[in-house]
Amino acid sequence: MLQQFNEKNNDLKININGELIHRDQAGISPFDSLVQGGDGVWEGLRVYNGSIFKLDEHLERLRRSAKALAFTQIPSRDELVEEIKKTLAANDMNDGVHIRITLSRGTKITSGMDPRLNQAGPTLIVLAEHKPPVYRDAEGSSGLNLCTSSIRRFPPDCMDPNIHHNNLIQSIMAKVEANANGADDALMLDRRGFLAEANATHVFIVSPYPAHSGNNTPVVQTPTTAACPEGITRQTIIDLCDENDIPCIERDLSMTHVYNADECFTTGTMGELAWVGKIDGRVIGDGAMGAMTKRLSELFVELTKREGVRVV
Repeated sequence: MLQQFNEKNNDLKININGELIHRDQAGISPFDSLVQGGDGVWEGLRVYNGSIFKLDEHLERLRRSAKALAFTQIPSRDELVEEIKKTLAANDMNDGVHIRITLSRGTKITSGMDPRLNQAGPTLIVLAEHKPPVYRDAEGSSGLNLCTSSIRRFPPDCMDPNIHHNNLIQSIMAKVEANANGADDALMLDRRGFLAEANATHVFIVSPYPAHSGNNTPVVQTPTTAACPEGITRQTIIDLCDENDIPCIERDLSMTHVYNADECFTTGTMGELAWVGKIDGRVIGDGAMGAMTKRLSELFVELTKREGVRVV
C-alpha cells in the first residue's frame, strides 16, 4: 500500500519550535538529536470537525515516553496544544487532518550520542497534513493483504515498546519486506514467535475462544503489550468492546490462530480500523469484511463524532 501525494499539502506550513515555515524550507539542524540518532518521541493525532480525538491520551503518552528517555525539559500540555492550534490555523485546517507531533532531545553542541551535549532544550515539530485514513483506498473489496516479517519486535528487556520513540528502523525493515512481497503491510512477531503487531498498526482477530470449545460466540482478541506499545486506538477498541458487551481478550496469538480467524483488522490513528482479507497467502474468514469488524468500525466512527478536544 503506497500513499499518494495530496496536492492540498503543496504549501504546508510546518511548526518548528513555534516558528511556521514552508514545507520546503530547511528547519532542522544537522546537530539535532533526531538527525544524529533518532533520539526523539512522537505521536499521531487526527482532527475530526475541529476536534482532536483522544488528544490528552496522546500527549500524556508523549510525556511518558520523553520522561523514560530522560529528557530534561518537556513542554506542558497547554504549550503543546497552543502550538497545535497555531499550526492548524496557519494551514486553515479543521477536518480530515492527520498531525504528527515530534519532540526531540534538541540540538547538540557537537556530534555525539551523549545527552549531555544537548544544552539548548528540546525541539518541537508539529506537522499537520490533509490526510484521510490511509488504508481506506487500499482495502477495496478484498481487504488488506499482509505478510509476516522476519524482523522481530523487541521485548522490554531489549527496548521497552512502551517508549514511543523515533527510532523506527525495525518497522522500516519490516515494511521493506512487505513491499518486496507485494503486501500492504507486515505482521511482526515477538521473540517467542507470537504476534506482536503490524509495522505501523495494532492487530485484532475475531474468532470463538477457545477454538475447540464448540461455542461459536465471536471473541475479539489482540496480543498483549509485551512487545508492542500501548496503542491509543487499540485501547479505544478494547473499551468499546467492554461498553457494548462484546467479549474481548488480550492473549498470546500464534500465526495459526491468526490464519484460522474468522476476521482480522488493524487499528491506528493514521488508518483507523482497516479490515484484513489475506495473510501470507491465506484468505481470512470468507474473504469479506466481517460483521464484528463492521460493527466496531461504526462504533468507532460514532465515538469520534462525540468525543474530542476542540482545537479549531
